[in-house]
This record gives sequence, structure tokens and C-alpha cells, in this order.
Amino acid sequence: MGIVALRGVLHGQLAADVAQEAIATLIIFSGIGAITGAIADYLVRDAVETLYRNRVQWYRDEVAKQEAGLAVSTKEPTT
Repeated sequence: MGIVALRGVLHGQLAADVAQEAIATLIIFSGIGAITGAIADYLVRDAVETLYRNRVQWYRDEVAKQEAGLAVSTKEPTT
């Protein structure tokens, strides 16, 4: 919004015109930010869920090995 106002001052535009352009720019970029944030939220949630599921599966496998009397691995999953 500040950049639009600065551009308006440099070009000698009326304050009302600059305010309308600044508000429109603010609305557009808030929409872009909302979409970007939703995508980032989805990606982070998916990554965390995948790591969690891998960790739970590793734990279950190690418990099953221990119950069967097999050697237990101390290496934890990384992905």
C-alpha cells in the first residue's frame, strides 16, 4: 500500500485515486497471501503426518520383532 501511495505522489495523482489503487492492491495481495498460506499449511501438515505414520509403523514393527524374540533395531526412521 505504501509503494502505491509513493508512486501516486511521484506521479502527482490525486489522493482519492491513490487510495483506491492502494486498497485494490491490498485486497489482491491478501488473496494471494491466503492462497499461498493454504498451500503451505497443506504441505506442512502432509509432511508431518507422513513422518508420524512412518514413526508409528517403525514402532509397531519393533514391538512385533521384540515379541518374536528377534533383534531389535535402535535405528529410528528418518523419513
